[in-house]
Amino acid sequence: MLATEILANLNKFPHCILLTRVGQFYESYFDQAKEVSRLLNIKLTSRVWDKQVVAMCGFPLMHIDKYLKILVQQNKLFVAMCEEFPRPSLPGQKPEFDRRVSRVITPGTLIDEPFLNPYDNNYLLALSAPEITAQKGDPTTSSEVGLAWIDISTGEFFTRTSTEVALRNHLTRINPREIVLNRNLESTHPIRQALMEEDWFVSNAARSPPASNVSFQSDTSTDDITGLSDISSGALPLYSQEESSAIGLLTSYLHANLLEHMPQLLRPNRELTEGRMQMDSNTIKALELRESTREGGTAGSLLNVIKRTTTTGGTRLLSRWLCSPSTSIPEISARQSLVAFFLSRPHLRDDILQLLSDVDDASRIIQKFLLGRGDVTDLLSINATVVTWSLIQQRVTLEKEMEEKEKGVTMTDHWAGIDQLLSKMTDLKGLSHRISTALENVDRLGKGSSNDSDAIDDDDHAKLLQGPLNVSTNIKYDGTTRWSIRPGFTEQLFALHTTLGELLERRTKLERRLQLTYGAPSLTLRSSPNYGMHVHIARVKRDRAKLKESPAFVCITETGSTCSYFYQEWAQLGSQIVETTVAISAAEKEVLGMLRNEVNASSAHLRKNARIMDELDVTIAFSNLATERNFVRPEVRDDVCYEVTNGRHPTVELGLLTQGRVFTPNSIALNSGSRLQIITGPNMAGKSTLLRQTALLAILAQIGSYVPADHAVVGIVDRLFSRVGAKDDLFRDRSTFMVEMLETAEILRRATPKSLVIMDEVGRGTTVTDGMAIAFATIHHLITVNRCRALFATHFHELAEMLGYRSEMHKGGGIFSEVAFSCTDVDETDDSHFAYSHRLRPGVNRNSHGLKVAQLANMPETAISTAKKALSILKGGVHDNISLAERSKLGDVLADL
Repeated sequence: MLATEILANLNKFPHCILLTRVGQFYESYFDQAKEVSRLLNIKLTSRVWDKQVVAMCGFPLMHIDKYLKILVQQNKLFVAMCEEFPRPSLPGQKPEFDRRVSRVITPGTLIDEPFLNPYDNNYLLALSAPEITAQKGDPTTSSEVGLAWIDISTGEFFTRTSTEVALRNHLTRINPREIVLNRNLESTHPIRQALMEEDWFVSNAARSPPASNVSFQSDTSTDDITGLSDISSGALPLYSQEESSAIGLLTSYLHANLLEHMPQLLRPNRELTEGRMQMDSNTIKALELRESTREGGTAGSLLNVIKRTTTTGGTRLLSRWLCSPSTSIPEISARQSLVAFFLSRPHLRDDILQLLSDVDDASRIIQKFLLGRGDVTDLLSINATVVTWSLIQQRVTLEKEMEEKEKGVTMTDHWAGIDQLLSKMTDLKGLSHRISTALENVDRLGKGSSNDSDAIDDDDHAKLLQGPLNVSTNIKYDGTTRWSIRPGFTEQLFALHTTLGELLERRTKLERRLQLTYGAPSLTLRSSPNYGMHVHIARVKRDRAKLKESPAFVCITETGSTCSYFYQEWAQLGSQIVETTVAISAAEKEVLGMLRNEVNASSAHLRKNARIMDELDVTIAFSNLATERNFVRPEVRDDVCYEVTNGRHPTVELGLLTQGRVFTPNSIALNSGSRLQIITGPNMAGKSTLLRQTALLAILAQIGSYVPADHAVVGIVDRLFSRVGAKDDLFRDRSTFMVEMLETAEILRRATPKSLVIMDEVGRGTTVTDGMAIAFATIHHLITVNRCRALFATHFHELAEMLGYRSEMHKGGGIFSEVAFSCTDVDETDDSHFAYSHRLRPGVNRNSHGLKVAQLANMPETAISTAKKALSILKGGVHDNISLAERSKLGDVLADL
């Protein structure tokens, strides 16, 4: 029977590793067992079925999470979970099971696994691509594709359209763990090839019905946090054909994998391009917004440096904000006002953070209920979370009343932002009251309880339904520790618990009477799967003399020191206890089902409240960050101004502080009269840091955070571009120079007058003349066509003359009058020592001091000496009589020196 079930499931899920539950183990068979044993480093064994030796391996249930992490998260394998489902049976009968695959676990369909990153979204994204695409490499024509992505662990569901050209940028920002394509999409399709080249994890799904055939759960909340379109319980938004196809593909894939755990999905939010700063994939990676390019992971990233959030939901929201800053001045101002509000009220801020620290991940717990996986512990978490939300509102109200009493006036202006935010919350005290009234030992079983054995989940109910005969003999029916619902919650439960109490009292009296009557202190009344209800004697030699003479006791089993007897009175009484416990268990299961349904019915309001608390957490985190790091509130305007006084790079500054060093701040001024700034100077003097710093301050300003500066005015940036730190793309046969040219071309095509561009050493990697020409053409295009704000770092100081540099104004001439020039330098001392001056000053630095960097890198002295001689010749120096033609014989000249 087991072999037949396994073979059937292997045929049904040929693309999956099949793990079959057998008792207290998960097992793998046939050829898959060899792969599983190798990946999990567990012993490979065998068993005989129908006279054939079959390979197998297995591991205890308790290790499932550890091994799923290896199979799914690390090795990107699909795992089909074949579970046991008990058939109805009478007490005392050997349990029988049906086995079926209840879920297929993939990298994008994780629900509540312990290895799921609580601080990051785990998105599954479906991509609907046209069968015929635009000519590859032609940026002027691009087919439209549909995107739909969902985090199954939180229920967040989004959709949008994209062009093939912009697809890479959206994928980098969304960062899905798994991408689903139509399996009919050819392997040579440009999009499929591009995804494979970028090393995305790609899965396939069958052609699916359009979104119009998919039913969604109504969500009455709006998403004021991410700035997405308002999808209310009203009419279904009109999705484009591409969006509908992607939504259908995604839901089809979910149905095929979640199976019995498939929830009713929320209606997808359409993500709008308007109102968000656009950043391409190169910019997100180069600026290290979420991950560090040097170390990998979040260490060293902007997210890691500014993260002061308390909740996991708040951290996920912060991550989304960083990759999608707002361009709405009212939205930015509202966030800044909340930051200012908490900055001026540190005690309120600390009290709210203390309360938030006790809140579980509400979004993921709510989703567990919608997936049919919520248990008693989750109900307690929901109750504690709702109570905490109410306490936060009460604390804010108390603070307002205290201020009004102290100042003698009604507080309106300063409190408008927090009042508006909290007014959107739904009062869920009724739900909390129902849960706390229903659940037993709420305080003891709440967050932080160490007595987990007192909680009861679905597995416990399954055991109870089979009665005491299937429960350990250590369990004593004292009526105090096995139940999760308060006895008085329903009349039925009250009656059943009253009956059970009476039966347990009869059991105690019977046990005591038998001990006294037969002189057997070690006599106890027990039950076990093997012997049913029986009387147990622990000390045979001392206690069974009288009992052995009574015909009412029938010996069942005997050892050297113990003996067990069948006793009719206890058998009848025990059966009554079993029937009553089964009835209580069934009644509790009905109550828990009712509570689950109530949570599901309130899920939209719970989600909305959770999102509001996430935003509260982020804005409080911004105020803490501003306090700790001396950040200031930037003035955000609807113009092309960008003026920062003594700005600091948030990540580099922190790194220097940990080394006991001080960051050198710099000021930048970009406006309608000085749109582009050329920055020259030596290597290692901070040009690239200044470029990234300028971009990061714009991002921080537009997510509503304060910024590291003495003063800042930021005109809204609609698109942010970074051409910094390119490297070879060997997989696609692209040199560093080619990668840089592709990035530069993209910037010149897409930048608008409201954009901000940072470019570092454009033109390197080819000859000096070619590179200089490309750099000049790039500047010309940025000034005359794009007319955007830009910082352009270069070692080509000759560009100053090409741009008509006027030294008295440190600006260009003619059509380049909006180009300003700044530089960094090296401070030298009399004893040949030097130090980098990271302070930016007006002007052009015509010396890159490359040899000084070579000295710092400990190049051999002979090589340094040769380089100095060669540099002297190339610059004219003491050997200015050497003609240009003769410089081709530089090697011979140096040999003669």
